[in-house]
Amino acid sequence: MNEDNHPTRGMIHMISGGSTDGDSGRARKAHGRRLENFEISRDADLPQDPVINFGPEDLRGVVAPHNDALVVTATIANYDVARIFTDNGSSVNVLFKSTLDQMKMRGFEFEPVSTPLYGFAGHAIPPLGQIVLLLSLGTDPRRVRKMIAFTVVDIPSAYNGIIGRPSLKDFRAVASTYHQKLKFPVGKGVGVLCGDQKAARRCYEGLVREEGKRARVEVHMIKRGRSE
Repeated sequence: MNEDNHPTRGMIHMISGGSTDGDSGRARKAHGRRLENFEISRDADLPQDPVINFGPEDLRGVVAPHNDALVVTATIANYDVARIFTDNGSSVNVLFKSTLDQMKMRGFEFEPVSTPLYGFAGHAIPPLGQIVLLLSLGTDPRRVRKMIAFTVVDIPSAYNGIIGRPSLKDFRAVASTYHQKLKFPVGKGVGVLCGDQKAARRCYEGLVREEGKRARVEVHMIKRGRSE
């Protein structure tokens, strides 16, 4: 798919589990044992990527001091999708069903995933499945595109998606929440994706509000259960 010939069709405004390391206990144990027999890479085996660093110039346009998450806009399957949380603590890339619904995609089937996700308010969430879509980071001429597996979940969220460790590894990307930037190699150069602090703060406020509602509902249910 060549995005240059396909203009975007619209704007669509902390996690472990899933099938990243295998969708069975045996596969996950095998993944853990791989480090026991690893070999140190020789210099000749290392990728010849450009140096990625961050400096004072990267703080231009950043409102400081701040404690904002790195929330970016990226292109997924020809849609510019805002409010994507960059989370190197997430073992999977996540796309929420509400986002997928807005993309009006038809004729696809989810690849089944049996391993639940953990980290959404402490609850285990069964995924609807996994879907592979084209993810594009950056802007031309420093844009990179890769086919990425997203785990789809059907729960409310202030975010539209989560870029987790698998994507960061595939793009060889380095994130800095302090500088509000995601950088990645593009040939001999470096591509940059800037964070959106306003979106990050709106998402945070939304998450806190939803968690407060959920906590009040749970307390009410406990009290009602005791009275019965």
